[in-house]
Amino acid sequence: MAFLPVTSLFAAAFAVALVALSVPVTLRRVKVGVLIGEGTDEPLRRRIRAQGNFVEYVPLALIALGLVEAQAAPAWMLPAMGGVLGFGRLLHAIGMLRDVAALRGFGMILTYLALVSAAARLLVNAAS
Repeated sequence: MAFLPVTSLFAAAFAVALVALSVPVTLRRVKVGVLIGEGTDEPLRRRIRAQGNFVEYVPLALIALGLVEAQAAPAWMLPAMGGVLGFGRLLHAIGMLRDVAALRGFGMILTYLALVSAAARLLVNAAS
């Protein structure tokens, strides 16, 4: 079985990031008494969407990153892709939680860039 050290490091960092996004959701749910759904509390809704958006994008990105690493990509490529993804996710979360559309948008652009880069690398390798 292949050991994927770079993907493993990013997976660990993203696991911690998911907990960092999830704990505030739980705390806000308890504070406002909304245990299911989002209710009418705007801060809770923002926290839920920041967490949800993370969960929607990061798993597939990690799978793609792992596949790129397994195909022996150049040493610079994985930290670049993972770093762009991580920075994008950070900007998106900050923008979501603080209601700053520009940060959210730039975060999504970086997320898309990381995903498309990984996909392109995988397609090039599959075609050769």
